[in-house]
Formats: sequence, structure tokens, C-alpha cells
Amino acid sequence: MATKNETRLLAHLNEGLVEAGCDEAGRGPLAGPVFAAAAILPDDFSHPLLNDSKKMTEKARDLLRPIIEKEAIAFAVEAVSAEEIDSINILNASIEGMHRAVRRLSVRPGFLLIDGNRFKPLDGIPYQCIVKGDGKFAPIAAASVLAKTWRDEFMRNIAKEYPQYGWERNMGYPTKEHVEAIRKYGLTPYHRRSFHVKELEPVLF
Repeated sequence: MATKNETRLLAHLNEGLVEAGCDEAGRGPLAGPVFAAAAILPDDFSHPLLNDSKKMTEKARDLLRPIIEKEAIAFAVEAVSAEEIDSINILNASIEGMHRAVRRLSVRPGFLLIDGNRFKPLDGIPYQCIVKGDGKFAPIAAASVLAKTWRDEFMRNIAKEYPQYGWERNMGYPTKEHVEAIRKYGLTPYHRRSFHVKELEPVLF
């Protein structure tokens, strides 16, 4: 019997087209890249835990990642660095990450399902922006899980270089711990210079 999530998440928007779901993770942090993922799933793919990655536990996301990577027809994950984010802004960086991920897919999609309301045309592939699409379509939900888990893994790794910022806990988001560490130790090469935090304005900006 299908679970609530399996019933609610749709396999596709356009029947008969190879559709890739696209999503990103890490638009709001002060540090680290934004990660974007694209995923093409079999139409019969389902898992009771699959949902918008923000609504899943870390354990559930980590459990699902290898399942998605094994069973997906194709997937790709790309990172856009803090330096690039500062150069082109976070919206453009998020879209650029999705473009890179789609171009790396081993199967060319016939249609793109984009989480959110903004995108730019890519290589003549038709697309649809879907607000909160990661809670509506399985391919977008899968992409959201991949982007989030890959980014979290990256942040845990760079936290070993700069342990004072607590990135393994806050993933670069502006928690009190992170803001206080910036106040005390300054910015690292992984920090986004274009992201202004009000609490730090007298110190850094």
C-alpha cells in the first residue's frame, strides 16, 4: 500500500518525456558553496521517506542518498563557490549550479522540473518552475536530497580546516555561534563577502 508521501509525490509532469528534477541547497548560509543537483528517476521509483529534504531528518536524507544514486537513471551534483556567488549573486549562482548539473547528466532530459520560481533557459530544453516543487514531484525531491547531503558533507569536511566556526553543526548558516566566531576570528576564504549580517556591520562592513 502506498504511503502518504508516495501518493503525494508525482513521478512526472509530462507523460512520455524524460524529465530531470532540479534543486539547490545552501542559498542562505554565510559560508560555503551553493550546491545544485539534477536527477532523472524511473517512473516507478518511490520511497516512503522521500520528501522535500528540508522536511526530512538528517538520518533519512543520509539513508536515501545512496538509494537515489543507485536507482536514478542519471544524476549529477555541482557546487558554485563563495567567490562565484559574490561575483554573480546567489540567485544566478543557484541557476548556474543547476545548469552545470543538467549538462553533466549522462542522459539528456526532454524537460526540466525546477524547484522555485526563477530559472534561465538552458540548451533549448523546455522547463517548468514549480514553487515548493520538492514537496510535489519525486525527481525534484530526489535532487533536493542529493544537493543537501552533498553540501552537508562538504561543510563537515571544511569544518576540519576551520573548527572555530562550528560548520559541522550550523552548515554555514548565520547561527549565533557562527556570527560570534566571525566577530572573533574574521572571514575565511569560504565566506561569502556579499552576504551582510546586521549584527556584524560595525565590525566587517
